[in-house]
This record gives sequence, C-alpha cells and structure tokens, in this order.
Amino acid sequence: MENYRDEVYSERVRAGKRTYFFDVKPTRSEKDFFITITESKRVNDGDYKKHKIYLYKEDFEKFVDALNRSVSKAQESIDKVDVGVSRKAIDATVGEPFSGNSEEDGFLLDDFGNDDIEAEEPKL
Repeated sequence: MENYRDEVYSERVRAGKRTYFFDVKPTRSEKDFFITITESKRVNDGDYKKHKIYLYKEDFEKFVDALNRSVSKAQESIDKVDVGVSRKAIDATVGEPFSGNSEEDGFLLDDFGNDDIEAEEPKL
C-alpha cells in the first residue's frame, strides 16, 4: 500500500533491541505530508516485530505537546527516584554520608546523550 510513497526524511533511533524510525512521507496527492513512527523490535534471530503510528499534520502540535509533557513528567519522576536511590546506594557502599561534591554526581542524568541518533538527509 505504501509503495507509491518514498520518505522525504527519515531518522533512526537505536535503543537496545528496539529501533525507532521517524519518516516524513507525502500523501497520495503529494501536496501534504504525514509522519510515521515505527517501532521495530528484534524478537528472534532475524525476526522483527513492528508497530506503526501514523501522525497527520492536524495532530502534530497536540502530539508534540503531549509527548513533551509526558517526557517532562517521566524525567521528574526519574530524577526523584534515581537521586534518592543513588544517594542511599552510595552511602551504603562508601560508609559515609553522600557529600554531593563528586564529579560523578550527575552520572545518572548525563548518560542520556544523543549518540544513538542517526539522521538521514532528505530525499528530495
């Protein structure tokens, strides 16, 4: 069904056994564009399970707003849990109260770099 549509833009994000693809494609009339978000998960040797979301232009802003709010809330929760657990774990292993002066204090939150994101140039 999608053979008539080539991606205008494609970006791949690798995340362990999962890979996410963000593709911008033209509509049949080629006057509008939509986004497909595909999750591809390796389930066996060479086998992949895929889930796809179609996102149309009238929903872009609502989708991005909801995603940003969700990521923000998730990060707030992660920050609360990770800092508390990390400090307890460090206190238990070192035998001293957590000083908060180590250069490694931010290791939990700084490990989320963009090294796994690979963008492809638009195919115009």
